[in-house]
Amino acid sequence: MSHHANPSSVVKTTPTQVSTNYTFPFALVCSLFFLWGFAISMLDGLNRKFQLLLNIDRAESAWVQVCTFGAYFLMALPAGLFMKRFGYKKGILAGLFLYALGALLVYPALEYAASPSQAWVFFLISLFTLACGLAILETAANPYTTVLGAPESADFRINLAQSFNGIGVIMGPLVGGFLLFSDKQSGTQSLQEGFDSVQLPYVVVGLAVALVMILFMLTRLPEIEESTAESLSDAQEKPLLQHKHFILGVLAQFLNVGAQACVWGFFINYMVESFKMTDQRASYLLSAGMIVFMVGRFVSTFIMKFMPANRLLGFYSLAMVLLLAVVTLNAGNVSLYSLLAFFFFQSITFPTIFSLAVKNTGSQTKLASSFVIMGIVGGAVFPPVMGAIGDKLGISTSFWLPALFFAYIAWYSFKGSQIRA
Repeated sequence: MSHHANPSSVVKTTPTQVSTNYTFPFALVCSLFFLWGFAISMLDGLNRKFQLLLNIDRAESAWVQVCTFGAYFLMALPAGLFMKRFGYKKGILAGLFLYALGALLVYPALEYAASPSQAWVFFLISLFTLACGLAILETAANPYTTVLGAPESADFRINLAQSFNGIGVIMGPLVGGFLLFSDKQSGTQSLQEGFDSVQLPYVVVGLAVALVMILFMLTRLPEIEESTAESLSDAQEKPLLQHKHFILGVLAQFLNVGAQACVWGFFINYMVESFKMTDQRASYLLSAGMIVFMVGRFVSTFIMKFMPANRLLGFYSLAMVLLLAVVTLNAGNVSLYSLLAFFFFQSITFPTIFSLAVKNTGSQTKLASSFVIMGIVGGAVFPPVMGAIGDKLGISTSFWLPALFFAYIAWYSFKGSQIRA
């Protein structure tokens, strides 16, 4: 990547040019959302794959999650500063580069390692590299969708783009399940066969991402000046930490991703413990939950044309508190369907909290985005807590933890997200 901005590839837009046609750049940005949904949702399969292959326990296989969510935490601020200096396009290219690099490194990591434990460490390093790319992409692409068009429809655009993220999330476990667990007796696989089944999806993904990167290099992307994203008034230029709706929004995102990681992460345990289901049937149900999630995104994006995003999020959060309360009761099928319905309402929380938190942060939008993305570290913090509660009091009782988080998010939606002058 050259260090000099190619003047022809980055178009500076001024407020008078807002009518520019952003369809192709927006479509490309949507492809990014698909790519990282895909990468994140393959994690669960990888966890199980390495438990089987290397005979490691859950605590150790959870390093897959720690490396991924940890990368978000470490990379979000540097990514924001990088984009402040070099712009969104270079940020997106840097993210794609690390994503492709991490994915392609999986091949040599598993091919040339001297021992299984060394292969495991090398694999985690590759995954961390890939996740650093994801963190940069997410820091760049989320705010970028909000400025690719009229400010009024920003909430609509970020939810539409995130819908492609949902398609990626459904595809990840399907492709992963097909390639990682294609051999019925995965327990009888030799180590090398097992490694091959991990290498293949990553090499394919790495090449696909490299292709998207080339498309981005060849596309003229509008480089949006942040002052055009918000008409500047003095009030908007107060220090970031004085924006109360922003601080409360970072907390909301931290709790939201924590709650999501808890519910998604213990879904299979809950189904197995409460309904005596097989792991396989429970994981198919989780895919069904992802489809409900996806439907929720599309339906809610449509409803947002008629209702302010913060009110919709508020009602949805209250619905989730009720549904999770029913889950804790362990009331047979009622609890099962409540947990599946939860996915519908949880579909809009991430993008909506994101756009509520960074609203009116003026020239500090990139930095603000970085802090909101750092909130993703909630996904690494809370699952162990919920696991401990589950061990002591039973898995169904532990669902009170995410229910509490959504009570706060409901308050944030109705009250905390209001912008005070």
